[in-house]
Amino acid sequence: MLFFGHSSHKTFKIKRFLAKKQKQNRPIPQWIRMKTGNKIRYNSKRRHWRRTKLGL
Repeated sequence: MLFFGHSSHKTFKIKRFLAKKQKQNRPIPQWIRMKTGNKIRYNSKRRHWRRTKLGL
């Protein structure tokens, strides 16, 4: 949609979308792993900027 050249010119909607994706793309905190009966080892929804694109 917008990633064909002028990536510095973003609409606010796109910018908000990218900000959300940036916040989602982080590992789980260590204290969550330490909780009793925890089965989550890592964030399975991590996204690498080069391997998987957002489909914008």
